[in-house]
Amino acid sequence: MSPTAIEVVTVGESMGLFHAPAGIPIESHPVFRVSFGGAESNVAIGLARLGRSVEWIGRLGDDDLGRLIARELRAERVSVQDRIGDGPTGIMVRTRRGHARAFVQYARNGSAGAALGPDDLDLETIRRARLLHLTGITPALGDGPRSAVDLAIRTAREAGVLVSFDVNHREALWDSDDAQRVLAGIAAQSDVLFATDAEARLLLGAAGADPTTAEVAARLAGLGVPEVIVKMGKHGSLSLVRGERFDQQVATVAEVDPVGAGDAFAAGYIHALLADEAPQRRIDFAGEVAAHAVTIAGDWEGLPRTSDLDHSGADILR
Repeated sequence: MSPTAIEVVTVGESMGLFHAPAGIPIESHPVFRVSFGGAESNVAIGLARLGRSVEWIGRLGDDDLGRLIARELRAERVSVQDRIGDGPTGIMVRTRRGHARAFVQYARNGSAGAALGPDDLDLETIRRARLLHLTGITPALGDGPRSAVDLAIRTAREAGVLVSFDVNHREALWDSDDAQRVLAGIAAQSDVLFATDAEARLLLGAAGADPTTAEVAARLAGLGVPEVIVKMGKHGSLSLVRGERFDQQVATVAEVDPVGAGDAFAAGYIHALLADEAPQRRIDFAGEVAAHAVTIAGDWEGLPRTSDLDHSGADILR
């Protein structure tokens, strides 16, 4: 592989992000900080900081927020090809209410990101990559994004490229029956599947049942998914890799901001997978990356570089 070859391709939406200082409601006129976020672009930054070559595919508006996102992604060594949509760049506004409860409002109807379609895909780069990473947010945005995801998966599988899929279910975006059908279909075509315990049960239509988390993971693996990772919050995660179970060694940290923890986990796991690390090391390293990320506020600002993890005494993956 040449030094400039793209190892990982991500496809999805990135939005402008307005943060209010913690504990100050919008009606109290806080001064907002401007950033950006999106599950797929967060993972792209996480992988780039760990030394992987990554391309993010998504549509941005021809506006200040779109230019901010493109510039910052490139500054993080993420490859971005200009795909300008007809609509504006989407916006999310995040505040924290009492008891540190996060509250997010979105303005994405008619956005450039929601106009993503099959023609926006860089199919040749996908074919040459080692792994394609997707989330369940993109197909929830509409028919165009859903078709783009389907084509990306088909292209990757035909070329023998690994497909990783983080369910990232967003209830507000679509009907639960549609979500279950579409997300389960994508999951069944994946090589690596990330899901919370609740999302795993959704995929199986088991929301009202009471199988254990391990049993749920085993049923997902039965769909033909080689690697299933189920996340259980503060209790860590478990993985089933070709039928063998591995439990994450949980790292305890002083949490500042839990937002982006799942994306950090996915980035760490994918990095370890591409480094040909053993399954136990994959899930433990993913946990280390996520633990570091939540100690710093922001969707992606706390994503670590390998040098940031040296203090742990772990065998850092390079």
